[in-house]
Amino acid sequence: EVLTEGPEMAFCTLGDREDLNPEEGSICQCLYQFTRNEKLTESNKLLCDVCTERHYGPKKNIKSEKYIYNNAKKQMLISLAPPVLTLHLKRFQQAGFNLRKVNRHIKFPEVIDLAPFCTVKCKNVAEGSTKVLYSLYGVVEHSGTMRSGHYTAYAKMRSMNNHLSDLVLRGQFPQAVANEPVKGQWFHISDSHVQAVSAAKVLNSQAYLLFYERLL
Repeated sequence: EVLTEGPEMAFCTLGDREDLNPEEGSICQCLYQFTRNEKLTESNKLLCDVCTERHYGPKKNIKSEKYIYNNAKKQMLISLAPPVLTLHLKRFQQAGFNLRKVNRHIKFPEVIDLAPFCTVKCKNVAEGSTKVLYSLYGVVEHSGTMRSGHYTAYAKMRSMNNHLSDLVLRGQFPQAVANEPVKGQWFHISDSHVQAVSAAKVLNSQAYLLFYERLL
């Protein structure tokens, strides 16, 4: 969805981004880099229809070589805060003509705030709110190589999240709730084998997919 905003609001975020100092090798750093402000210059300049028409007249009378391109800024931000947040980590990289699996550990929290990565007019966020909190409830992990391997999962057994139900079923904005993860017991699932594990073991896993549920 393309939104047209005034220059003062176009690059404003719901949460403060200035003081954000994400830890290296963390999911927050990934989100920060993905939503960073980019400058479009030289061969990446943006075609300006308004400038072109102002200089040459109606677009239908203009030859393509006369189009006017300007330097611009681009930033990708979240415009709709989802009830369930799914983060997919790219676990491969190009090495010549081959693909190689990335086994680096990426740190991820039990509670994450998406506000610094959301547009200031983000939908599904109560007016005046400066936090968009999510609690971790599931992780998919892959072991092995690009050619073969095994998928396992971590899932948290917890009580029903009424705030999430109200958002999904009734479209009601979540009100103030504790800034803590939803309480529950984590389990590791590998085929037919299920074992209770600690939250620390989950946070040390080689995450491939992360599943968060909306808190606030």
